[in-house]
Amino acid sequence: MDAPKFKRVLLKLSGEAFLGSRQYGIDPAFTRKLAGEIIDLQHLHVEVALTVGAGNIFRGLSAAEHGLDRATGDYMGMLATVMNAMALQDALEKQGAVTRVLTALEIKGVAEPYIRRRAIRHIEQGKIVIFGGGTGNPFFTTDMAGALRALEIGCDVLLKGTSVDGVYNKDPKKFPGATRMKQISYVDALRNENIAVMDNSAISLAMDNKLPIIVFNMYGPGNIKKVVLDPTIGTLIS
Repeated sequence: MDAPKFKRVLLKLSGEAFLGSRQYGIDPAFTRKLAGEIIDLQHLHVEVALTVGAGNIFRGLSAAEHGLDRATGDYMGMLATVMNAMALQDALEKQGAVTRVLTALEIKGVAEPYIRRRAIRHIEQGKIVIFGGGTGNPFFTTDMAGALRALEIGCDVLLKGTSVDGVYNKDPKKFPGATRMKQISYVDALRNENIAVMDNSAISLAMDNKLPIIVFNMYGPGNIKKVVLDPTIGTLIS
């Protein structure tokens, strides 16, 4: 078997990753499958951290468009990410993994508060670390939280799991003739309005700190493991 190309990774999961076959909420069966693939990644001796979104439960931005105060909506979304983090933690631990959930919002009795050195220590001890609560601040996306945490804990790469197999020159769901790109620069990803794989603030932060991003299809069988062995199954933004 090929050796993994990265030692420490951060996998960014959208809230939709927890939907499975459902329209809303958390699909336990799919979450168990997801957990199994994450554990397979750890079996390659790759240190794993994750950030999770909350679109399957609550979107602060969407709520703000219907009259809810934006900051309030974002805080509600942050709480929803903690629910997803707890569901993933349960699925991982039932399959034998040792995990920790760290949250940017302090929620005693549920998860540990996020402390950078503590997170690094957990990862060095072989635990899978799940970051909930976004950045802890409104007006920032969970993409931004993923880039921020990846940099803080010294990850080699940010893996962005999506429903498409990389970055295309235009939306492949709308344009059947769209072309997948194997590699793209940060600047091109920011400039091209047809490329909407990640929040621009997150891409800018990665660019400023030379953190590579790989966008890949996380729903393909075994792709979470495959992407660290062969990053070309997705698109590299660097």
